[in-house]
Amino acid sequence: MNCEAPATMRKDAPQTRLSAIVVIPCLNEAAHIERLLQDLDGAADRLDMPIVVADGGSTDGTREILGRIAEVNPRVVVLDNPRKLQGAAVNLAVQEFGDTVDCLIRIDAHADYPDDFCDRLIEEAQSTGADSVVVVMTTKGRSLFQQAAAMAQNSKLGNGGSKHRAGAKGHWTDHGHHALMRIAPFRAVGGYDESFGHNEDAELDHRLGAAGYRIWLTDRTGMTYYPRDTVYGLFRQYVNYGKGRASNFLKHRTLPKLRQMLPAMVLPCAAGALLALFHWWTAVPFFLWVLICLGYGVVLGVGQRDPRAVLASVAAMVMHFGWSAGFWLQMLRSRRRGKGTS
Repeated sequence: MNCEAPATMRKDAPQTRLSAIVVIPCLNEAAHIERLLQDLDGAADRLDMPIVVADGGSTDGTREILGRIAEVNPRVVVLDNPRKLQGAAVNLAVQEFGDTVDCLIRIDAHADYPDDFCDRLIEEAQSTGADSVVVVMTTKGRSLFQQAAAMAQNSKLGNGGSKHRAGAKGHWTDHGHHALMRIAPFRAVGGYDESFGHNEDAELDHRLGAAGYRIWLTDRTGMTYYPRDTVYGLFRQYVNYGKGRASNFLKHRTLPKLRQMLPAMVLPCAAGALLALFHWWTAVPFFLWVLICLGYGVVLGVGQRDPRAVLASVAAMVMHFGWSAGFWLQMLRSRRRGKGTS
């Protein structure tokens, strides 16, 4: 892949403010999109930013809402995203508008952001010279199960100690939740890989790092995410996450970190438990995992004085099992494809 020379610390860069576009991948977000655009309106005026909403074919009234808003707000531009994927949405927006700005700011339609989110990102990119500025993601919930899932995702049991989940002081990193990216590095490494339906952000970060570009995790701002509010929805989401992570390992021939290897072993442990009728000890790893999760939930509940933490341990088990299932499904699928082409 042809990559331009990396831009690390730009001490000689001009001090004029970086220009940016906001990009919002969107699909069936009628319940959230109008409020989100209203929240972004002040920053768009202050920073003179277009807001590009790339819609993947919404059928719930989102397009009608967007059309009404775009008629009265010239900053809002609506694009069709026939591939529906978030990565494809950002690629499309950069293709259409990337020549006119220095940076893109990626906004998720189903999340909350502080009023000065875009301001802080541009300031951080300007002061550090970072090619990409990523943020900490905190999860919150409204319904009981969503609150439990949020507690799980905010805990080490659910996120494995990931820095962009747990929070940390600002530092250089290899991955984080995507927020701001300079257009030139984004284009130099080829943008998002549209074969990835999930985990496309980590895959792009791998290529950025390999090409010598620098990623800064800021502690000056962050975003709030709302997890799936049903067991099935959470499970499906983590199956997709597992598939995406496996695809990343396979594409770049890298090895999982410890925090990824541990949940990957959940499905094999569950398969081993099925053999307990013949050898009781084969069930020990699976039931040990269950006890660790439940015990963590009890300790978390006592520490936070919140009985919902016990349900959070159940949500974490759903996440682990879904991630492991997706991971191994993708690994086996790749192996079958390899045999088919050999």
